[in-house]
Formats: sequence, structure tokens, C-alpha cells
Amino acid sequence: MKSLISKQDLILLGYKEHTAASIIKQAKTYMVYNRKVPFYNNRRLGIVPRDVVESLIGVKLEDEE
Repeated sequence: MKSLISKQDLILLGYKEHTAASIIKQAKTYMVYNRKVPFYNNRRLGIVPRDVVESLIGVKLEDEE
């Protein structure tokens, strides 16, 4: 199963609230337009695949396990 990440997870990793929300929004846009997954075109959805976030920010995130 793919690992998912939320705004709260990014905040716990040290990102500011607005920055974390912006990253999630960019990841959702990427999923809709580049990977053609319309499921992410939902403003209430707040989780995205971890690999998309990592590719956007250019940093490998630590696993929570």
C-alpha cells in the first residue's frame, strides 16, 4: 500500500501551517492533472501520496515507522 501524508504530518515534520497546506494543494493538483486521478479534485480531501509530496519538495521524507 502506498504511504499517504496529510497537512498535519507535514506540520509535525517542521513545516509552517500555510506551507504545509500549500504543498498538499499542489500535490492534489498534480494528481488531478498529471496522473489523471479525479478523486483528488475534492476540497475536503486532505491526504495525498507521500511520493508525490517528496517529488514536489525534492526531499525524501522520513518514514513514521
